[in-house]
Order: sequence, then C-alpha cells, then structure tokens
Amino acid sequence: MGAQLRMLRRRVRSLKSMAKITRAQELIASSRIVKAQQRMQAAVPYEREIIRAVTGVVSNTGSIDHPLTVAKEQSTKAAVLIVTSDSGFCGGFNVNVLREAEALSNLLKDRGITPTPFVTGRKGVIWHTFRDREMGGQWTGFSRKPSYADAKEIANALIQTFSADDGVDEIHIVSTEFVSMLTQEVVVRRILPLEVEETTEKPGDTPLPYFEFEPTAGDVLDSLLPRYVESRIFTALLQSAASEEAARRRAMKSATDNANDLIGDFTRQMNQVRQAEITQEISEIVGGANALADSAAGKE
Repeated sequence: MGAQLRMLRRRVRSLKSMAKITRAQELIASSRIVKAQQRMQAAVPYEREIIRAVTGVVSNTGSIDHPLTVAKEQSTKAAVLIVTSDSGFCGGFNVNVLREAEALSNLLKDRGITPTPFVTGRKGVIWHTFRDREMGGQWTGFSRKPSYADAKEIANALIQTFSADDGVDEIHIVSTEFVSMLTQEVVVRRILPLEVEETTEKPGDTPLPYFEFEPTAGDVLDSLLPRYVESRIFTALLQSAASEEAARRRAMKSATDNANDLIGDFTRQMNQVRQAEITQEISEIVGGANALADSAAGKE
C-alpha cells in the first residue's frame, strides 16, 4: 500500500503542475482574444469600402473583360490558400481547417482541376511536409498577429501565379471565421476570379459609388483588384488569429478542468488507501493487544 500511495502522490503533483500550465495558457489566450477582436474589427471598414469600390466599378462598366473577373470555360489548375496556426494547444482548430482543405481538393479533382496548396502557419506546413505534399508557397511566424504586409506578400504570390500564362485559373481560401467566443466556423471562399452576377434588386441603404474612368475601367480594376485580394486575405488572417486564440482558450480550459477532475479522483483513491492502511494498523494493534492479554491470562 505504501508504494501505491507514493505513486498516487506523484500523479497528483504532476497533475497540479500541468493544471497550472494550462490555466496560465487559458488566461494568456483570454487576454489575446480581446486584442485580436479589436484588430479584426478595425479592418472591417477598409474591407467594406474596397468591396464597394470594386462592386461600383464593375456595376458601372458596360462590358466586363478583365483577367481577374472572367472565369475560364474549363479550369485546369487552382490555388488553395490554407490558413493554419504556428503553435498548438488549440484543440481541433488546425484539424478542422485541414479536413475542409482536403475536401475542397477532392472536389476540385473530381471537376478535373489540379489543386496547389499555399499554406500559412507552421502546423499546416508540417502537415503537408510530413505527407510529401508539394506546396506552391508557405508562410510562418505571424498566425497570432498578422500584419497587412504579410497579407500583401501572400496576395502578390497568388496573383502572380494567377496571372502567369501557365498559372492557376482559380484561387480559394480555407480559413476559420470568428463567430463568437464559443463558435468558430471553417469557411471556404473563392476570391478569384470574381463572380459577377447581374441582378435587378435595388441596392441597400448606402448607394454604390459612381465612377468616371480615365483612361479605362480596366486600368482602374488593375489597381483595385490586387488591393481587394490583399484585403480579403488580411481579413481571413485576422479572423483566423481571433479564432485560434478562442480555440486555445477553450482547449486549455477543458484541459484544466480534466486535470482538476483527475486530481479529485486520485485524492479520493489516496484517502481510500490511507484509510485501508489505518484500518490495518488498528487491526494489528488490536491483534497484538489481544495476544498480550491471552499470554497474561495463560501465566495466571
């Protein structure tokens, strides 16, 4: 019993140390979520206005014939930007993104399109490297705090491969969207070529801007669409950063709760072992006393 008691005590000490670490990680993630949400919300006005500007240009143009807006009749190649995290301890955050990316790749292959992954985040890069998957590009080191320069670098690489003669015909993004502290959803979006739809519906409360083009609308789109792609990627990175911290906070809280539950279970086992030892000691004492009493009675 003594060996069992020592083993239980070691496990309790180990679990208490682990609970302190996971609790600290939970608090750190909680503090970072607020900052990530603020950065995410600060980028919303720019994204909204760049989308309105692109929509306004396309709406005011009679005939749209731009490489970034016209889809090919038969696409053969596609770039898939997969947004993952640089560090772990965030539950199924990366697993969910990679699963959706695999589903998208299989769907593209069924359509006769060859997907090429472009990966951000060390976890996604390691996942593809371990499986000998060739990547069109990889970026790491900024998943928790992405900057616009990071989004611009990624956008330049994607636009370059999209504009090349033998480049890709479509660009998709697989990332995690921050819905709330408890809910984060993996989303798949095609950002190029733009889907242009004719509609008779009236615009919302804010009318679309009207533009006069000099020299041509195509030149305006040449300047606007790269900014549009950068904005969409930057928003995806910010959404992913906030989702990563929320997932990490939830995972660390669950780990802390599980550790505390195990500590309680082992403590009860320790008490039971100690109670059994005390009972055995009392039994031995009583037995010894009875033996002495019997010996004294025999001498009389």
